[in-house]
Amino acid sequence: MTAPAIQGLCSMATRGLLDELAAAHAQRTGVPVSFLAIGGVEAARRVSAGEPFDVVVLASDAIDKLVAQGRLDAAGKADLVHSGVAVAVPAGAVHPDISTEDTLRSAVRAASGIAYSTGPSGVALMALFERWGMADEIRDRLVQAPPGVPVGSLLARGDAALGFQQWSELIGVEGIDLIGPLPPEVQITTVFSAAPVVGCAQPAAVCALLEFMRSADSTEAKRRHGMVPA
Repeated sequence: MTAPAIQGLCSMATRGLLDELAAAHAQRTGVPVSFLAIGGVEAARRVSAGEPFDVVVLASDAIDKLVAQGRLDAAGKADLVHSGVAVAVPAGAVHPDISTEDTLRSAVRAASGIAYSTGPSGVALMALFERWGMADEIRDRLVQAPPGVPVGSLLARGDAALGFQQWSELIGVEGIDLIGPLPPEVQITTVFSAAPVVGCAQPAAVCALLEFMRSADSTEAKRRHGMVPA
């Protein structure tokens, strides 16, 4: 008899990683695992509304809010990865120097359009522009990707000249060149965590899945997707 499937929900930043880890876990255990990947804000709304999932993977602060609402199990919360923001341009475009805070600031100031994402990394990026004192200067050139839409797709179709998003979401996008991460002094790091849904049908199976996702056996997959273990 096939074991009942684990139904997970996650944001787009961890989609590729979780698909890979879910397949590996299913192969090891015979327990099917699938994750629905949508925008983080919409994911949190659906969990808050009580939709029936078994496990949720979102930014750590979003997980904590859902724990506070009584939707997720605090005791089962597991930090999975640290994910940084990277910079990309349309394929074939000149690669600006982003090696230091000063050169990155110059690249932003020179860009004809700047694409960024929703969610915590986008909020932190806007705070960085405010700290640089250029938020008003570039406001008309900012292009925010709708929830669930990759920043890379905006670059690929010419809607922006410079794009910022989680490294994991820019890897492998056609029509762009991934330049590299933000310089260390201004890097924006998001911790992505997982937690079981309160009252999920198979808590033991979810616990085993999260143990695997935190184990050393998951490290190489995390690195391939531009993340590091938490």
